[in-house]
Amino acid sequence: MNGKTFARSFMMHRAALIELLEKIPADQADFKAWDGGMTFTKLADHLSGSSTRMAVFMRGEKPDPIEPSADFTAAIARLKTNLTDTQTMLEGLTSEGLQKVVPAFGGREMPVAMLADFLIQHEAHHKGQIWMMARMIGVEPQMFIKMG
Repeated sequence: MNGKTFARSFMMHRAALIELLEKIPADQADFKAWDGGMTFTKLADHLSGSSTRMAVFMRGEKPDPIEPSADFTAAIARLKTNLTDTQTMLEGLTSEGLQKVVPAFGGREMPVAMLADFLIQHEAHHKGQIWMMARMIGVEPQMFIKMG
């Protein structure tokens, strides 16, 4: 895989996620499916924060903590901005850059390609939770990815 392929895969998930989150009524932003689970707002922040942290890891740096959004509208806006930033970052990865080994989670060293793959799988995992939560509050999700 190359950077453009990783970017396209990520975009298909994130674009569908944003489309669904925009259908969630504001009064449901703090809904969570189980005790200890994340709300719609926290999940949106978690996903934008995770992709920001992955980009920092991929540069071989240590990420700083990310402040939570003020509200659900701000969390969605951050997710949209982060979509563009993450797409640009992934598209810019070269074959050599994808092979580069960098310190990541807990000091483990990983190839950048593995971090890019993890980013996409992490996005899909939490997106699945959001799809389920949307159904629980009566919002019917669209197709799980956004094509072309």
